Amino acid sequence: MHVLKRFNEILVTVGSWGTIFFMVVIAIVIPYEVTGRYVFQKMSMWSGEVSTYSLVWASMLGGAVGLRKGYMISMTAVLDSVPQGVVKLLKFISYLCALIFFGAMFGYGLFQTIYNAKQTSPAMGLVMSYPYAALPTGFFIMFFLTMEELLIFLGLGPKGGEEQ
Repeated sequence: MHVLKRFNEILVTVGSWGTIFFMVVIAIVIPYEVTGRYVFQKMSMWSGEVSTYSLVWASMLGGAVGLRKGYMISMTAVLDSVPQGVVKLLKFISYLCALIFFGAMFGYGLFQTIYNAKQTSPAMGLVMSYPYAALPTGFFIMFFLTMEELLIFLGLGPKGGEEQ
């Protein structure tokens, strides 16, 4: 469990810095494009693709980091209205469903990344595997974060701030 926890800490750190990086790219490219379009009446061909692909990466990495930090929606009203035994069952089922979903999306994203290896973007000529790689990367991180949460839920890992 300690190895998984450390691995997830590395994934979240990389995901956090990746999200910051891609948000900075967006924050630079979009004003550049707006200035070029409306002030200089010249559009660059690449800026739309860069901002779009950066948004995809920021969304996937940010979603994974948000999952760790508890920013995802949940239906606490349902859990508050059922007996404790049912709460545990519902949480277990939700972890399993999330793992199945994240695993399937990782596989699908990996397939799309490989499938699009020969396709290039129209403006930059970028191999489309790079933007598509955001899917398996984000879902890979989400899968392992959820696996850690499930193991803690099952009592196989530290609870709260405990260290093993």
